[in-house]
Amino acid sequence: MTDYMVRATAANAQIRAFAITSRETVERARSAHNLSPVVTAALGRLMTGGVMMGSMLKGEKDMLTLQIGGAGPVHGLTVTADSQGNVKGYADNPQAMMPPNSLGKLDVGGVIGAGVLTVIKDMGLKEPYSSTIELATGEIGDDLTYYFATSEQIPSSVALGVLMEKNNTVKQAGGFIIQLMPFTSEEVIAKLEEKLTHMSPVTTLLEEGRTPEQILETVLGDMDLEITDTMPVQFHCNCSKERVEKVLLSLGKKELQNLIDEGKDVELNCHFCNTNYVFTVEELQKIRVL
Repeated sequence: MTDYMVRATAANAQIRAFAITSRETVERARSAHNLSPVVTAALGRLMTGGVMMGSMLKGEKDMLTLQIGGAGPVHGLTVTADSQGNVKGYADNPQAMMPPNSLGKLDVGGVIGAGVLTVIKDMGLKEPYSSTIELATGEIGDDLTYYFATSEQIPSSVALGVLMEKNNTVKQAGGFIIQLMPFTSEEVIAKLEEKLTHMSPVTTLLEEGRTPEQILETVLGDMDLEITDTMPVQFHCNCSKERVEKVLLSLGKKELQNLIDEGKDVELNCHFCNTNYVFTVEELQKIRVL
């Protein structure tokens, strides 16, 4: 696994930053769900942003969920990430198609359409924190930038990108999040805005062979950039037959008996990794008596 994320500070801790290369993570999702190219780009961007946001969580068991619901052909995207670099996700309509946009690029905004983004943080409290915003553009990077500004009052720049090969596998994927602290000086803000205005797209930088460290160097190199942490990143689903068994158990004895009476194997699918779990009639009978 070569995917990883770096966390950093700059300008005497007036700026905090994250950068990631996530090609293998996105390719794993594309392969597991047989995604169309434009859905790969959409889900890949959301997973890339989600895993960076997940790393902002403090507790080991804290979980972040990003849900997008849109009027476009993909209908919805769901991504879950933890604080250790694990991320998983799925699309409601994995095979959704969309013509290229006016620039000849994959039309992520079009395939999502007008809609909403919901961010849910489960930090072990009585109720998870939840915030819903209208999508700014559906391009996901813009939407997460808007989320940080409106829901968390943190001025941020979120850049995300997925580049596809001609055979529809993932060629490059990655991104960065740069955030201003409340005490950031006007001089630093102006300097950062100037840098971001003239910066190449993330996928261009990745195609040039830039690492996450070098991507941040491009923006923050003359602002005393300090890499504080490096973390491996992966597509990881914690589903198992035992977990799925608990779902069957929750149906209750009557519903389980109905399934047993049908005399057929029961197959349940994990939305996140597309793994199928088969339970025989004998296994259902054992679960029923638990």
